[in-house]
Amino acid sequence: MRLNSLAFRLIAGAAVWSLAALLAGGIALSTLFRDYVERSFDARLLVLLESLVAASEVGDGGRLELTRISGEPRFQQPYSGWYWQIGGRGGPELRSRSLWDQELAVPAAIAAGSIRREHAVGPDDQALRVVAREIRLPGRDGALVFSVAGDLHEVDTEIRRFNGTLVWSLGLLGVGLITAMLIQVHFGLQPLRRLGRALANIRAGQAERLVGRYPAEITPLAEELDQLLDENQAVVERARTHVGNLAHALKTPISILTNEAAAAGPGPLAGLVERQVALMRRHVDHYLARARTAATARVLGARTNVAAVAGDLARALQRIHADRDLEIAVDSPPALDFRGERQDLEEMLGNLLDNACKWSNGRVRLAAARADGRLRLTIDDDGPGLAPALREQVLERGARLDETKPGSGLGLAIVRDIARLYGGEVELESSPLGGLRAALDLPAAAERTA
Repeated sequence: MRLNSLAFRLIAGAAVWSLAALLAGGIALSTLFRDYVERSFDARLLVLLESLVAASEVGDGGRLELTRISGEPRFQQPYSGWYWQIGGRGGPELRSRSLWDQELAVPAAIAAGSIRREHAVGPDDQALRVVAREIRLPGRDGALVFSVAGDLHEVDTEIRRFNGTLVWSLGLLGVGLITAMLIQVHFGLQPLRRLGRALANIRAGQAERLVGRYPAEITPLAEELDQLLDENQAVVERARTHVGNLAHALKTPISILTNEAAAAGPGPLAGLVERQVALMRRHVDHYLARARTAATARVLGARTNVAAVAGDLARALQRIHADRDLEIAVDSPPALDFRGERQDLEEMLGNLLDNACKWSNGRVRLAAARADGRLRLTIDDDGPGLAPALREQVLERGARLDETKPGSGLGLAIVRDIARLYGGEVELESSPLGGLRAALDLPAAAERTA
């Protein structure tokens, strides 16, 4: 999942809000539970305090006595953290065995009839919660302060246990929510993935229009894309028609001028006309080829089988050069396709194969292969080859190293121009056959699915 993807944005946004809600809910639950536990602890201490008051009475001589001992066993264990104490401001008169020889601090002031709650430090440095009340018993002068204290460690332990359970519970809930988000986003974005695959099939030449049913929100986009594809195809067809019309309109006057110059017989004017007409024809062929390729190079869905085009060209050139008994071998996988128009591939391979046949001593070989989504075509001959210093020169428009060979000098330049319009390139190298190798790099069409 890429950081700039729509899925990441949806999941990240939902995850942030969900985690924030879980965190806020966890804090609220923990706070409520702490308040509940503390109030329950205070209520427990208050019950013990009331029980202590109920068991207290004044005996003979005004002596304070307990009619019964509290049932809390920890009051009998020294420094257990649970203590009670009864006494006045001068000091305790009665206290639990757990206090041993220590005493609880008496609150400074307690309002009549009220209960005082506060925190204190116990004999063994425990954190205590103290509940105290000032009571006047019959037969005694002055008020007595009844105090009961409990160890807050129990409260903290219970709260920690609850918080631990709360953390892993909310953690599992968070994982479940994020998993649900992933499933929801994956399912929700599935139509967009199908749309992307449909476009890829069109670009690869495996379909002409978007196929499938899409949700109501995506259907207008799919319809607009289909209309765009139709308009694109119409523009290409119009461009082809205009190029064809222009070629026909220009070639006819050029042919007339050529015939008239030939009919006029030898002479300076006739020679000048013939040279200029030949130059015009080369320019027309070159720029018409560029215009046609520029109009079709980016057409979606264009694909051409390499083996079929190479086989047709090899057979045609063998008939043309039948008097030389050339061996033209083609080695291309049957399922290898060029991502472009057939006539453009024919133009490039035709020029390269024709050039190889002109210079060959008898053997020409064309090999095609796919590598990293690219198409590599090599055309080798066993001719005299070409010096490295001259290889770039022959790729220039109109360059001819041997005027005895037929041609306009535009073939290799046209090949380079068409290849570059497709994002490719043509290079000249030494051939294993001893002559020249033309290596053509072009985009390969996606492999056909079953």
